Amino acid sequence: MKIGLIGLGIMGKPMAKNILKGGYTDLLVSDLNQAAVEEVAVCGAKASSNEEIGRTCDVVLTMLPNSPHVKSVMLGEGGVASFMRPGTVFIDMSSINPVASQEIAAELKAKGVEMLDAPVSGGEPKAIDGTLSFMVGGKQEVFDEYKPLLETMGASVVLCGEVGAGNTTKLANQIIVACNIQALAEALTLAKMAGVDPGLVFEAIKGGLAGSTVMNAKAPMMLEGNRKPGFKIDLHIKDLNNALDCAHSVGAPVPMTAEVQEILQWLHNHEGGQKDHSAIAEYYEYLTGASLAC
Repeated sequence: MKIGLIGLGIMGKPMAKNILKGGYTDLLVSDLNQAAVEEVAVCGAKASSNEEIGRTCDVVLTMLPNSPHVKSVMLGEGGVASFMRPGTVFIDMSSINPVASQEIAAELKAKGVEMLDAPVSGGEPKAIDGTLSFMVGGKQEVFDEYKPLLETMGASVVLCGEVGAGNTTKLANQIIVACNIQALAEALTLAKMAGVDPGLVFEAIKGGLAGSTVMNAKAPMMLEGNRKPGFKIDLHIKDLNNALDCAHSVGAPVPMTAEVQEILQWLHNHEGGQKDHSAIAEYYEYLTGASLAC
């Protein structure tokens, strides 16, 4: 199987390396960042162009920032889809609007190309160790054929429905993650202002009902003042914009999502857009003057 992967950012680069480690050695890669391409090529991939990937690969993967980027790469002038053969498959691992996924799938279907939307959760750490969670939309038979490929990058690969269901599931995931981080920052700030060590609060509650993967990953970052992005605030803003758009279109109430989006936007406007989303703690520090960092 010849595989093409377009997009070697924070997530795409380690995902490409895990594809190679998983035994899929016929891998072509493309990105605007040539240093990232060269790094993955050293591991055994072939540096390529979008055109060559479209013409020669059995399956094309993308890991790109948002809907316009995926549409441009796939459907724009000279886009990858214009070179793909009938019977090939496109798997978009980007987190985009489910409506955009369905629009892209419709265009590809006319060309005889099947599509899966397969966004991921887990951030850079899980991309590196190959334990991402994949939320997939598409046909059962296409999913079954390419599930082993996705399993080289993820510990959980679940088909959620037809095309678009993957990204709808990812939006639900991003709402839960964002609201959890906000609640965590708020609770630890309360502890700090009440004179209780927030680190001890974290140790005391992480094994109980309040404990979560989000808490285990983000509380230490808040307490250390570590803002190195495993997932950038600007990317979470993008995801919540998509969640709000989707919610408005189907009439779903999302007041908590809207609130945490405003906090993220405030951080973006105060030079926080490239920080990890655990920097929500800085918003509470701004309001209270109480820093969680030891």
